[in-house]
Amino acid sequence: MTTVRIPEDWPATVEQARAVQDRLRGRVVLDEPGPPPGTGHVTGVDVAYDDERDLVAAAAVVLDAATLAVVAEATAVGRISFPYVPGLLAFREIPTVLAALDALPCPPGLVVCDGYGLAHPRRFGLASHLGVLTGLPTIGVAKNPFTFAHAEPDAPRGSTSPLLAGAEEVGRALRTRDGVKPVFVSVGHRVGLGNACAHTLALTPAYRLPETTRRADALCRAALREASRPV
Repeated sequence: MTTVRIPEDWPATVEQARAVQDRLRGRVVLDEPGPPPGTGHVTGVDVAYDDERDLVAAAAVVLDAATLAVVAEATAVGRISFPYVPGLLAFREIPTVLAALDALPCPPGLVVCDGYGLAHPRRFGLASHLGVLTGLPTIGVAKNPFTFAHAEPDAPRGSTSPLLAGAEEVGRALRTRDGVKPVFVSVGHRVGLGNACAHTLALTPAYRLPETTRRADALCRAALREASRPV
């Protein structure tokens, strides 16, 4: 487990954080298709918090994209680096997520975030932020549609409907299990939306949420329990 310090130049106010989003947003690459589903590595990242102890734990779990077997995993724990502000959650998570990714012994390949990319009020969610900082292809797969509208996809697995900000498609609602509530997929960086949905389907052979998210969630919770244990 890696212990993370908050970077000295990390934003401390809402205004500073939004200025960082404005500066980095123009570096998001939206015209690359991304790696084909079922090839190479695919990595899930997730975080867990202990607000009473001011701790955040991040996990990165690398899967073989063809078999979904675990290839490598890493965790990092640090102090919470930003207050809870909707639309700025990346600033609470990025330092520890980057540390977990840096601790991996192999290339992560495509990174799947439990959250948003382009489907964000400022079009720069965690997946986009992480992609720009690392240069890696990233997507966001979220459990809810945030502030955006969508029609219900048809019932069969694989059905989609646009996730809309007015007339702008910022992502898709994707049915990963027949008749089960959809997940909400958005592009982060260097991946097309259709490909992001295809990756999500490849990562959900048995459950609503991607295996990347399920495994990273379990690992970061375990890391947080270990870090919170009295010495």
